[in-house]
Amino acid sequence: MRRYLLPDGNFYKANLHCHTNLSDGKKTPEEVKEIYKSLGYSVVAYTDHDILIPHDDLNDEDFLALHGFEMEINAEGPWSSSRKCCHICLIGIDKDNITQPMWHRKYYLFGNAPNSRDKVKFDETLPDYVRKYSSEGITEIMKTAREKGFFVTYNHPTWSLEHYPDYMGYDGMNALEIFNGACNSSGFIEYNPRVYDDMLVGGKKIYCVGGDDNHNYNELGTRRCDSGWAFTVIKAEKLEYNTITKALVNGDFYASEGPEIHELWYEDGKVHIKCSDADTINCTSATRFVKLAMNEDYSPINEATFTVPEDAIYFRITVTDKNGKHACTNAYFLEDLRD
Repeated sequence: MRRYLLPDGNFYKANLHCHTNLSDGKKTPEEVKEIYKSLGYSVVAYTDHDILIPHDDLNDEDFLALHGFEMEINAEGPWSSSRKCCHICLIGIDKDNITQPMWHRKYYLFGNAPNSRDKVKFDETLPDYVRKYSSEGITEIMKTAREKGFFVTYNHPTWSLEHYPDYMGYDGMNALEIFNGACNSSGFIEYNPRVYDDMLVGGKKIYCVGGDDNHNYNELGTRRCDSGWAFTVIKAEKLEYNTITKALVNGDFYASEGPEIHELWYEDGKVHIKCSDADTINCTSATRFVKLAMNEDYSPINEATFTVPEDAIYFRITVTDKNGKHACTNAYFLEDLRD
């Protein structure tokens, strides 16, 4: 039986990691909306540092603002270029969930965020939450966020100076940020397929997303502008808050730096993909099973079919265009695809 891995619906281009002048970005939320609409985006998750501020006033028939925030958990000691940290974004799954979890009345706000302290809704009966940089501390944050109704992404491990022993100790995330635009635009190599495979092989059934992490210190149109580098394409029936977040929770999306995935389905042990012009299409797994589709004459390839062996555990597909830009599907575990 054919199983569509990107179900019926419309494709919506989304930035799931965004900063404005409410924290440490340069542009207002309204200006960010206009920038992303001009780039063909339909969804922006506003994830300013440490403040959950809804932006429902920005919504229109072509644009949806998701509410969320980014938490940073820093290793002990003064800030330096070698201090490790962990950054995660929390996106509210329900439109009406605007209560910020794990709030501290005094600490953790920087940039312009203290000016919005009074706008944050939190549970006043709870004590101040103290963040701890450890596997246990970060896992607690991720799991608490999930319990409180948030979609949790683990962000830019390269910039954070985190390595295998660090991120393998974290449990509770929904997704890894496989692309981070701001980090890439500033010189970091923040394309993280190996980190994703490490986590998958290690038993974490998680998704992969792309986000800009935009701060807009450089203007749109300049080479170092951090808007439009990485995105998530969500497949959903309509541009409605809870419909879009349901698609996120269900994994009905792919991450990209540019290439488009048009169709993706699994049937009788084979995975089929149709995409925009690509140089190569790779199918990889938890084992040495790999397949590469390309045209010998260097002409573009737009579709491929791969037979996936039962012992592959999972598969995921990477589309690479002539400029070296990638689109990555989520990983699909064979045990979940059996009829």
